[in-house]
Amino acid sequence: MERFTVHRGTAVPLRHSSVDTDQIIPAVYLKRISRTGFADGLFAEWRRDPGFVLNRDEHEGASILVTGPDFGIG
Repeated sequence: MERFTVHRGTAVPLRHSSVDTDQIIPAVYLKRISRTGFADGLFAEWRRDPGFVLNRDEHEGASILVTGPDFGIG
């Protein structure tokens, strides 16, 4: 990864606490040889909800995810 000191981008507020790794990407999406193409698994269960924050048009192309406490536990 290339080092950076400043990032300019749009932020998305993910207003959930205690988000575990299976919510971020379920294990079924990790069972592949290639280590690319994980986008379809990112928050897969939550993306079924049309109102989920990452499904909203205003957040398309966002590059910063602002999370609550305990993001990535488990």
